Amino acid sequence: MPAQKFVLPFTNPIAADKKFKKSVAYFSMEFGIDQVLKIYSGGLGFLAGSHMRSVYALNQNLIGIGMLWKYGYYDQERKSDGSMEPRFHEKMYHFLQETGIRFQIPILGKQVWVAAYYLPPDVFQSAPLFLLTTDTDGNDLTTRAINCSLYDADVTMKVAQCMVLGIGGARLLEELKYEPEVYHFNEAHAVSAIFPLYKKYGNVEDVKKRVVFTTHTPEEAGNEKHNINFLEDLGFFSGVSLDVVRKISGNSGDVFNHSLAALTLSRKANGVSKLHGEVSRNMWKSFPDICEIGHITNAQNNTYWVDKTLEEARLKKDIKKIAARKKELKKELFKTVADQCGKLFDPDVLTIVWARRFAAYKRPDMLVWDMERFTKLLNNIDQPVQVIWAGKPYPKDGGAINTFNHLFYLSHHFSNMAVLTGYELALSKLLKDGSDVWLNTPVVTREASGTSGMTAAMNASLNLSTFDGWICEFAKDGENAFLLPVAESGDINAEDRDNLLDKLETTVIPTYYKNQKKWGQMVLNSMNDVSEEFNSDRMAREYYEKLY
Repeated sequence: MPAQKFVLPFTNPIAADKKFKKSVAYFSMEFGIDQVLKIYSGGLGFLAGSHMRSVYALNQNLIGIGMLWKYGYYDQERKSDGSMEPRFHEKMYHFLQETGIRFQIPILGKQVWVAAYYLPPDVFQSAPLFLLTTDTDGNDLTTRAINCSLYDADVTMKVAQCMVLGIGGARLLEELKYEPEVYHFNEAHAVSAIFPLYKKYGNVEDVKKRVVFTTHTPEEAGNEKHNINFLEDLGFFSGVSLDVVRKISGNSGDVFNHSLAALTLSRKANGVSKLHGEVSRNMWKSFPDICEIGHITNAQNNTYWVDKTLEEARLKKDIKKIAARKKELKKELFKTVADQCGKLFDPDVLTIVWARRFAAYKRPDMLVWDMERFTKLLNNIDQPVQVIWAGKPYPKDGGAINTFNHLFYLSHHFSNMAVLTGYELALSKLLKDGSDVWLNTPVVTREASGTSGMTAAMNASLNLSTFDGWICEFAKDGENAFLLPVAESGDINAEDRDNLLDKLETTVIPTYYKNQKKWGQMVLNSMNDVSEEFNSDRMAREYYEKLY
């Protein structure tokens, strides 16, 4: 069957509901739409993917603009001794449609060709999605490589990637003859789009009334800063003079803060949880010209993530059916554990999972910080536990990779401890389905939202967490989750570690084995409490109501 010809000018094939008619272009560096489309690294992409699915479900007038990553993020494979090795393989996607759109933008002192591909909404039941790439005819090897790997470690290359998304995305809309009423930047990666808009409209007011911004991280590393002359040499400001850039963007001197520019040149911005909104307002309060920062709490798409049998049982309040289905799902997860690790896990045993991006502030290895107590926990025959870790470190983050490998080597000593590779959408789903406890250990206030615990809760897993991000709006200790008290001593790592082990030894494990009635009720409470408030349909509606 021949591919459908792409027709210009572009019109959104989704017939918009009257509540959601305002046209929006949503720029994001990554989208976790489906396992087979590997253009995401972690939480930001999972969130954007859920958002795009809710756009489709609610008939909203929104299109996505992203990047077609040739190698994806990376493939998490193993060396000969089983430790982690990042590998980069070319990906091919026959379900993407060639638009025939090609244009040039100046990057690195060269005219770089950008090609656009299209994901129609009916393929994965998502918003229409345009993906840009420089891996196209007319470019040399250096400029083709801009689209090789998501979040390239080379600073010049990473900024070039941001320029393709931002400047290229703005130019794409012109080629489509599609002028959205709202430009939504999901993180500051696309902030370079503001400068072509400024040139187009000639004043800040007309730019600001069109631009909104979602900030996702209070982490210093997550808020990019670069030398302003370095950016100008790359073509970042689209010919707008540095004097004007400084005047309109809130940046003075020679350091350009991308997030500050986005906050200064947007009509409105949002953090991604109630706590993160507060943290963001405090973080940026010394800058007088920034826009209002509210909050819209992140959420995940029920339709994509929820096991149908579990959902039917939840609606019937059938706790026994939930428990029975949970054991079936654990067996499915344990096939992967056996395949990767040669270990046969037991579906009757309490299973704890820590799975998300490996990063220092998330403290993935907290459970093993007291080896004596950890060993005692794993060697307990009367109330046994099984523990699984999974997650991708950034491929150049040596510390995080060392943590991953340390846990892997440690797992050789325990038949009930597993460390899995390949944490993408499919494995994430298996782990949420198959876990009894979803462990979340970030330093408090440093996790903007965190969404993995939402989809775990949707699938009858109880959150065990520090009091951070979305958890603050969801968790009621002992009713729908297990919460650690906020550490107040000088050594928060030691205090959190001790509180975590105390909670497991005195509450979590005994409840599972000695009070299944309470456990079952907590699971049902958790599933009920997460099902509406933390479904991305609510989030997508709030973006229209509060931000657009």
